[in-house]
Parts: sequence; structure tokens; C-alpha cells
Amino acid sequence: MVSLTTHSITVSAETFYQEKLSKPDINEFLFTYRITIENRGPKTVQLLKRVWYVTNGLGKIQTIEGEGVIGKRPIIEPNNLHQYISGVHLKTEIGKMSGSYFMHQLIDDKILEIKIPEFKLVSPFKLN
Repeated sequence: MVSLTTHSITVSAETFYQEKLSKPDINEFLFTYRITIENRGPKTVQLLKRVWYVTNGLGKIQTIEGEGVIGKRPIIEPNNLHQYISGVHLKTEIGKMSGSYFMHQLIDDKILEIKIPEFKLVSPFKLN
């Protein structure tokens, strides 16, 4: 697991290779990831938008932008967290992801950019 804190918001990521849903013989690799967003600050925030940078093993970068996460725009109170699981398909057996969340700090109407730590996507057979 990797973690990064920006503006008192800690984002942690864990990745999982989905062997049963991947098809290495035709270069289809499915990875899931669990994201935990912890509000360690004194102010309530709402996640409005995300920007992901997905890099495959050949160095090709895909940018993915959208509202909220998995159809939600969660409000995260101080000392609370939001967790979700999502996934990504790659055409290579390794890759990486990073990005940012944009959060609305409710009390003073500020928009904060919260960095998502870079995390690796690696099929287990590539580790040998």
C-alpha cells in the first residue's frame, strides 16, 4: 500500500491483479484497486472531481477525468474516511497510476487539489 497526504487529506491505494478476469494470451490484464481517503484535518470536504493518469508498460499515458468517484461525490467529515474499489484494464502486464482529486472545503468554499500517490500495477508472473 502507498499513501500520500495533501492539505490534511491522506489518500492510500492498494492494488490487486485479477487473474481469473485477465486474458494474458490476448494482452488483456485487469487490475482492481482500493482507495482510502482519510480526512485528518479540521474541515469537512466533498470530493467533486478526479483526474487519473494511467501509464501502461510501454509508457503510453491515458488521462481519465470525471465527476466524483464510482458515481458518488462523497462528503468526508473530519476524522472520517471514504473507501471505494475500482478497476482498470491494461494491454500490458505492468503499469502505474497516479492523479488528483479536487475537493470542496465546505466551510470556506475553497477548492483543494489532493494528490493521489503513484501506485504500480503488476501481474504476479512479471515479478519472477
